[in-house]
Amino acid sequence: MKKRNGKYNQKRKILKIKECDFKELLQLSSQAQYGGNPEHKRNPGDFNLTPPSAPRAAKSLCDTVQVFSKKKALGLLRKGIKTGLVSDRVVGEWPKNVWSVMDDGTPLEAQLESAEQGSYHGYPMQRDDPFGEEVIKQWRIRSELAKS
Repeated sequence: MKKRNGKYNQKRKILKIKECDFKELLQLSSQAQYGGNPEHKRNPGDFNLTPPSAPRAAKSLCDTVQVFSKKKALGLLRKGIKTGLVSDRVVGEWPKNVWSVMDDGTPLEAQLESAEQGSYHGYPMQRDDPFGEEVIKQWRIRSELAKS
């Protein structure tokens, strides 16, 4: 999430576990699509974006976390939805944001691009974004719950 006026978006909130309908989230995850955004790419990979890449200085790049394939990005997005790391704000049936965590502990954020298609674009969270710590904490809690 880019900074606005020197601050990160304070409206971001993860849906509380007790409010998650995991059956519905599982269904949504299977329908979710990943579009991508050229502003978050130096290496265009197989995303078929137009233009293929157009990195902007203020944007975090997927390249820094080695996400070069649409399949990998979609897998991370769907895992976040299934785990319930979704925004408490929705557009139609789709959460406005989805969060996921890579195997190395890097938190990721995705934003809804199209509510009609259930399509998102994502990026690694900035290191100085304090919300990243909450994403990692909730990821651990929800992953443990999924195991039990």
